[in-house]
Amino acid sequence: MKRAAGFVVFRRVYNEIQYLLLKAAYGSFHWSSPKGHVDPGEDEFFTALRETREEAGYCEEDLRIYKDNPIVLKYEVNGKPKEVIYWLAEVRDPCKEPVLSDEHSDLKWLTKDDAKKTVGFRDNQEMIEKFHQFLLANK
Repeated sequence: MKRAAGFVVFRRVYNEIQYLLLKAAYGSFHWSSPKGHVDPGEDEFFTALRETREEAGYCEEDLRIYKDNPIVLKYEVNGKPKEVIYWLAEVRDPCKEPVLSDEHSDLKWLTKDDAKKTVGFRDNQEMIEKFHQFLLANK
């Protein structure tokens, strides 16, 4: 089974929660949170940190990471099972903009509802909703 990991990155701007989505520069040009494949010898959390640094330019010090409530998505890609674990991560400085890698062609900061519309996939939409409800319950 392919394994991947990433962060659902958000920031707070004027009491509004905004989620970071990146547009893939390949394949179906889908929008998603920073994530990537777990390399041999890596654990999922290290992968999430590495991929977020590579894809969005945020390192661990830039983020407040909610380690205790990850969400695991399981689905198939080209008929093969894939598992992706996501943690929620807040950008400490909401003015620090992401730096895209060449793996992505665009980025957006979106409200919960717009992020859910943009990702398209139901499991991703449900994950954003769950993380958002967690944030509202833990202000």
